This record gives sequence, C-alpha cells and structure tokens, in this order.
Amino acid sequence: MENRTPTKPKMASDGIALFSLIEILKEPIFESLFILEGTMTGVSHGIVVAGGIGSRMFPASAYVPKEMLPLIDIPAILHLIFEAKLAGVEVLHIVTSPNKNLEAILDASVMKQYRGKIDEQLFDACNGIDIQFHVQLQPKGFGDALLQALPYVEGPCLVLLGDNILLDRHTSTEDFQPSTASLQLVNTFVQTNEPTVALFPVKPEEIGHYGIAKVEGNKVIEIVEKPNQHDAPSNLALCGRYIFTQDAMELLQRFSYEECGELQTIEMQKHWMKEGRLHSHLFDQMAWYDSGLPLAWLKSQIDHGLRRSDYKDELLKWLRERIG
Repeated sequence: MENRTPTKPKMASDGIALFSLIEILKEPIFESLFILEGTMTGVSHGIVVAGGIGSRMFPASAYVPKEMLPLIDIPAILHLIFEAKLAGVEVLHIVTSPNKNLEAILDASVMKQYRGKIDEQLFDACNGIDIQFHVQLQPKGFGDALLQALPYVEGPCLVLLGDNILLDRHTSTEDFQPSTASLQLVNTFVQTNEPTVALFPVKPEEIGHYGIAKVEGNKVIEIVEKPNQHDAPSNLALCGRYIFTQDAMELLQRFSYEECGELQTIEMQKHWMKEGRLHSHLFDQMAWYDSGLPLAWLKSQIDHGLRRSDYKDELLKWLRERIG
C-alpha cells in the first residue's frame, strides 16, 4: 500500500462518550447487547464512508454534499450520527473527498434559538461522540476509503455508507428518535465477535443494483456483485451497514485496489466466507432510503413523509388531490 500522511482528526468533543443505551437495554431484545459470556464488549468505533462526488445527484451535489441533503428536514448524515451513537459508538470517523466539506455538522447550536419547538439534540449531533475527518484523495472505491480511517480504529468497527438511511422510527423534529439499525447489528455481532453484514430484501427488478448474498442459517456463503435477476442467489442485498473485525485493514492491503479494483471489500468478505466467519443480520422491517439517486431520493421523501405524524395527513390529502 502506498504511504499516506494521516489526516489530523478534527474532534467534536474532548469528553469520554458513554453508551446511550441504559433505557433500551431494559428491553429483552437488547438485553445481551454488551454482555457475552460474562465479558463486557461492544463496538466503540465507527466509519461513515462519505467520499465521492455524487455525480448522479448533480447539480444538487455539486453545491451540497449528498450526505447533507435533507430527508425532509433532517440531513442524511445526522440520521447516521445519531444511529451510531445509539449503537454505542464513541469515536466516529467520517471519510470525505478533497472537494467536500461536512464540518457544519460539528456545531449548529447557535441556530436552535430560532426554532424553539425542534428537539435541541438535532442542533448538537456531535455531543457525546468524537468526530474525526479523513480525506480520500482519489476516488478508488469503498475499500480504499476504509483504509483512510482504519489506522485510527481500535477493535471491531461499525461501517455505514453515507448515502444509505435505514429507519424503523419515523419521528418528527420535535421528538426525534434515531434508527435502531446499527444497534441491532451490534447486538448480532456480539453473539459471535465475527464480521457481520446487514441484508435487506429487494424487489426482483432491483437486484441488479446491489451485491446480493446467499445465506445458510445466518452465515453468508456467497456474494454476487450486481447479478442479473436470473443468476442472483437470493433477493437479499447488502444495504450499507457492516461490522468489520480488526483484521480488515490487513485484508484490504492484501486484496489491493490495484489487484481487485472497487471489489476490494467483496474479496475481503469472500475471505471471511471461506473461513465460515461472515454472519448476517436481516433488516426486513426497515425503510431503506438512498440519497445517491434523484428518483430514489424523491420516493424516500414521500415515503418518509407519509410515515411521519406531523406530515402524513396533509401530504396524503395533497397526493390524492394531485393524482385524482
């Protein structure tokens, strides 16, 4: 791997973040989240991959990073930050590109005085979590983006794609609650402490857009990148949430970009599959929104709006009038 000069991290806070899970851990589904055979464990580092120019969202993303585009009124990246915090992440590494600036997320607290009814945490997303920015100098894919942050990661790492939002709670800005997607993924991970990927069932006509997995039990035994509908091993798509173990950096260096191109991470996951170590978690009760494609993002706005208590009635009325 070529020599790199580490990007100096920008810290959102100097304090030690505590897991924000005390109340949630009371519920049975999460009762074993950080306890495995009597040992406290978890995932304290996360990576948000937010590089690339987002050309499919031009001209909007030429002015505003696609990760900052709002899902109605909350920027996509805020959903990811709060989701990671809920999962116990204390240090979040955000990988960007040279022409992209996401530092506005670090502190917007001065603005909360202008809209008193909005949940104050939405103006202070980085409270209780350290944010570190790393720059991917060349657009060399997912694996290379991870390599910009992995030297700073301790232990297993939660990975989130910056333009993928997974929601199971569609709350308003007055009573915002983050998605439990990453929390559920961590809960699955701590049962084995082995690499774990999130899967989402997609429609047959959508299969060719994703990496598609074949699963036996909860283990992934095959991944086919963007297969046609007839050759796909299933309809279960990789959906932008992963937990990679500490050997990820060494494996990505072994399966280099020069050798594997943008399929570096697929080769890494195939290595884990051969060892019988790649596990899965199925999100079949989530809404999956993608800010990387105009029509998909438009549909996301409408779908989310129809699920939010503050917008659904008026939006549904307008849609019926418009269509009828």
